[in-house]
Parts: sequence; C-alpha cells; structure tokens
Amino acid sequence: MSATRPVTEDRKQYHLEVAEGDVAPTVLLPGDPQRVEKISAYWDEAREVASHRQFVTHTGRYKGAPISACSTGIGGPGTAIVIEELANVGARNFIRVGSTATLKSDIELGDLIISTSAVRLEGTSRQYVRPEYPASASYEVVLALVEAAESLGLRYHLGISASTDSFYLGQSRPGFNGYVQTMSENLIKDLTRANVANFEMEAATLFTLGNIYGFRTGAVCAVYANRTRDEFAVRGEDDVIRCGNEAVKILAEIDEEKSAAGKRYWFRGL
Repeated sequence: MSATRPVTEDRKQYHLEVAEGDVAPTVLLPGDPQRVEKISAYWDEAREVASHRQFVTHTGRYKGAPISACSTGIGGPGTAIVIEELANVGARNFIRVGSTATLKSDIELGDLIISTSAVRLEGTSRQYVRPEYPASASYEVVLALVEAAESLGLRYHLGISASTDSFYLGQSRPGFNGYVQTMSENLIKDLTRANVANFEMEAATLFTLGNIYGFRTGAVCAVYANRTRDEFAVRGEDDVIRCGNEAVKILAEIDEEKSAAGKRYWFRGL
C-alpha cells in the first residue's frame, strides 16, 4: 500500500472502503451516518456498500436515477476525505443534505436553506487554495434543489452560508465556563450585516473542492436553530432528505436534456 495514495489490497479507498462500481455519479452527503439509511429508505432500491469509521455508504436508484449517499461526519476534514475518495471511484456530483442555524429572523425552524455560496471560515479549504478563492455552488445543482423544493411544496430560501470548524465559539456560542473571545461575540452581527443566511460546517469545503476539481456541488439544510430569536428544535429532517433525493432525479433529467441537445450547459427552453 502506498502512503501517498492509500488504497487497500482489494483496491478499496482507505477511509470509505468503497471501490470502483460501488457509487453512483451523484452522491448525497449527510453529516450524520444514521441519516444515510433515512435517505435510502425513499429509494426504489438500495444496498449498503460500505460502513467504516464515520463513513456509511449506500447505493441504489431513486425514480430510475442512479444515486448514492455517504456520510461525512462533522466538518471540513471529513468532507474533504469523502470527496477525494468518492471522486477516485467515479463520483462527480455532490449534494450536502444537512442541518443548519439561520441568522435571519424571518426564517422559521424547519425551513430549508439552499446555499448559493459559502464564507470560508473553516480551515480545510485553505489547505487546497488561497483564502480569496470563492466557495460557490454549481448553478445546475442550485436549480435542481430549487425545483425539487418547489415540486414538493417545501418552504425554502436561497442564501450565502458561513462554514465554520467550531460549533461553539466558531458560531458565536460560549465555550466551557462561558469562555468567549470578542471575535466570536461580534461574529453574528458582522455576518448578518453582510447578508449571510446561516451557519453550517461543510459547504465551504465542498464548494471549494468542487470548483477546483470541476465537480458539480450544492447544499440544502434544514433549519434547526434561529440564532437571532434564540430558538432551537429538530425540524425539517424529512423535508431536507426528500428535497435532496428529488434533486438527484432532476439533475439526471437536466443531463439527459443537455445530452440530447448536444449542449454543455443547461438553460430554460433547451
């Protein structure tokens, strides 16, 4: 086994334990390993192809479209591992399906936020490229997520996310014994002034690597917390799962339309 490119003797990726043929071109990325089974429960057919450490991978079909789901765990480092190793075995489209805290007072718990881009407050993406490089979602994935939410009658919003490495001080929560820093105390005010919609922990890494490698990426999250109103409840998990699954089917339809028309990019009326 090479230390530079670690692959097991049976040609499986070191962390995910997946091999070529195990995953579909489009993969949903929940953070929580337990959410993978909830996602695949909606599919026409599903099978577990791997379960190792925090990474659980299922593959199958949803409304005829090939689909996979793989958990990333929490934060950028695990997300980067997942993208790298899934790409090594053929995945090219990645959609985060997660939870989030909104910074906007008019967004309700249980609503969905579809990220158009992300503020890179995490550290993983900085290992790949300078901090000025943008973390932006693929417009085709954003459109697929919007159409999915509309077709399912879900409440959703589009906005800029802020991705952090810390759930506590990194998202303006006090640490143990009330520990704070002024940069943490002022963070929500500063981001709100800049029209940032929500906190989460993976989108910036996902979008940055997607743009570097030429992959299509997107993210949709259910709102579990409203930081401006100091509210929290686990709501919208089923809705965000349904939206992600439906978006995979819509993205497959977009690709079929482009292929039939001989076009590289999708547009209305194609």
